[in-house]
Amino acid sequence: MEQAVRWEEVPGLDITVEQRVGLETLSGFSSEWDALARATPGAGPFALSGWTRLWMESFAPGSTLRVLRASRGGRAIAFAPLLERRGRLAGVPVRLWQSPSNEHSQRVAWALDAARPEEAVRGVWAHLREEPWEVLLLKDIEAGGVVDAALGAAAGEDGFLVARWPSLESPWLPVLSRGALEETLDARFRANLRRRRKKLARQGPLVLRRVDDEASVSRALEEGLALEGSGWKGRGGTAIVCRPETLAFYTRLARLAASGGWLSLYTLSAGDHPVAFHFGLEYGGRYYLLKPGYDERFSECSPGQLLVEDVLEELSHRGTAEFDFLGPRMTWKLDWTERLRSHVWLFIVRPSLKGRLLHAARFRHGPALKRWIREVGGWKH
Repeated sequence: MEQAVRWEEVPGLDITVEQRVGLETLSGFSSEWDALARATPGAGPFALSGWTRLWMESFAPGSTLRVLRASRGGRAIAFAPLLERRGRLAGVPVRLWQSPSNEHSQRVAWALDAARPEEAVRGVWAHLREEPWEVLLLKDIEAGGVVDAALGAAAGEDGFLVARWPSLESPWLPVLSRGALEETLDARFRANLRRRRKKLARQGPLVLRRVDDEASVSRALEEGLALEGSGWKGRGGTAIVCRPETLAFYTRLARLAASGGWLSLYTLSAGDHPVAFHFGLEYGGRYYLLKPGYDERFSECSPGQLLVEDVLEELSHRGTAEFDFLGPRMTWKLDWTERLRSHVWLFIVRPSLKGRLLHAARFRHGPALKRWIREVGGWKH
């Protein structure tokens, strides 16, 4: 059971940074963390303490979590969670501190003071630069966003080596009325939607169902996850139900979201047959599509696209401002929009001899230098 707490004054910024170690320490400031996260523009649910807890318990149980809390005058202005582990850069073992995230995280965000977010990030960095990591890695942060820009700039100013690797380009679109939306879509795509909707309706009346309450979540989730795992995702082992850790993460996330009022599970049925499913979250005026699925027996009717159309119409009545597809750019998403939200992996490497060689091998000079570093080997930790 880890319990470690450190406080440090950040010179020149009137900021104090507190570092706590261990997942159990979250309970000490989860309410304060979540209040700040909810006030962070565009952070979505990804900056909540509960999101970090669920991810750690599902994907990294027993690993070391470090949470940095920056404050001014006792009031929290930043919460930055980091996972400490052994990693590799250019094939060489390194002491790595990284965002607690993977492909199921979709997006990484910190809870930050909305009035002065850049200053909050710089306060966190002033503490981080003194810690014993060799590589700091934040995955899938918004390209050009506050964390990317302020942290990268602060590290570069201090002589650290900074690199960015382009990652997800997530399509998104503003939620419009059906008529206004149709005007933005390709005419051929619109015609295909109408034709496929008529064809699918021959199976029975098309019904859209939304579940957002704790009482109904278990049954709706079971039905939806079975649908998501029934096709190519199940055969390829990428469906949620294929791994116990992913099943645990999404099941507990659904309950957390339902208790907080931001769960949004949608199912499209044709008669008695569920044909498409969304595991979605409606948070802060945005709808986030975490996981879609559809019944491949009806693939010629494009039930997944018909569900997107119906969800968009329902969201327009709810007053939701944005539909965020999350994940990578894919052809079926681009049928709806050309707008993309770009993400990066932000690497910060300590400027030691080892760090300079690894940075050059990974980001500049490539395979020849990587082979030389591996042959030399013997780095001490």
